[in-house]
Amino acid sequence: MLPTDRLDQIIQRFEFLEAKLNAGPSADEIARISREYADLKPVVAQIGEWRAAQDGIAEAQAMLADPEMRGLAEDELVRLRALQPELEQALRIALLPKDAADARPAIVEIRPGTGGEEAALFAGDLLSMYRRFAESQGWQFQILELAESDLGGVREAVARIEGEGVFARLKYESGVHRVQRVPETESGGRIHTSAATVAVLPEAAEVDIDIPAGDIRIDTMRASGAGGQHVNTTDSAVRITHLPTGIIVTSSEKSQHQNRANAMAVLRARLYDLERSRVDAARAADRKSQVGSGDRSERIRTYNFPQGRMTDHRIGLTLYALDRIIAGDLTEITDALIAHDQAARLAEAE
Repeated sequence: MLPTDRLDQIIQRFEFLEAKLNAGPSADEIARISREYADLKPVVAQIGEWRAAQDGIAEAQAMLADPEMRGLAEDELVRLRALQPELEQALRIALLPKDAADARPAIVEIRPGTGGEEAALFAGDLLSMYRRFAESQGWQFQILELAESDLGGVREAVARIEGEGVFARLKYESGVHRVQRVPETESGGRIHTSAATVAVLPEAAEVDIDIPAGDIRIDTMRASGAGGQHVNTTDSAVRITHLPTGIIVTSSEKSQHQNRANAMAVLRARLYDLERSRVDAARAADRKSQVGSGDRSERIRTYNFPQGRMTDHRIGLTLYALDRIIAGDLTEITDALIAHDQAARLAEAE
């Protein structure tokens, strides 16, 4: 049974927020109220659909006593009863606790793992894949840091992606991505296995993470590095060291002011992610199968080029559409991961 008392409370809260917005809240309140109102709106709509079906069933049952309306009522009962489980499932999903970070922009970090230059080339393929996926979703994609290898691969890439539902959709990408293919540098045609790591962090605002000035050391330097890494003529690159944790963040665009802002944004995201991971571990130590565990050491996916196959090991999903996936079509994968996570949380709640 669905918790009808809770449904009533949600509707009452939604109506209260709606009245507050219509009355003209203060500048301090409007952002908070608008955000909560937007979060509740789809839930209230789902409640309305479910209750309309319930009312329709009750009305159709009452009409069964009328001989002239009986046939119509029986048809309506069949339709509504068939629809009822779907509406109830959708409402249960809508009632699941929301991840407060889902609506935030994401910081995506990509680094090569085992496999030398081939791993760096694969890391570059992943960067292009996420860029194209972001473009297909109408999101903004901004490179914050990019260090390239001698052959045009990626030694390290940090990007910021902003748009509706970015972190909610990309957070399951964190982990080790493995590739099996014949490298361009391989003359014998042998298949090699290499890997790259992806970390997806929710962007943190200054109000989320307070970083005292005494906790960081900021160094400016001239950017240098192999291959196509940005090389500046002035000492504009910035390296920030967070002394309590030892986290080091760099940014080497042309503007030193922008580099400081970029590096601080990445540092806040990493510290925010550390705190989220600590809280999640304490709250769900027994939830080993959670898809969005964020474990950076977990092998989550294999891209097999000879077979044109992508396998996500967490949910047992295999798609023979590797060209399309590498070209940025990740919708089927992200939809499946979201659905799997929702099903696991529903089972836990029940």
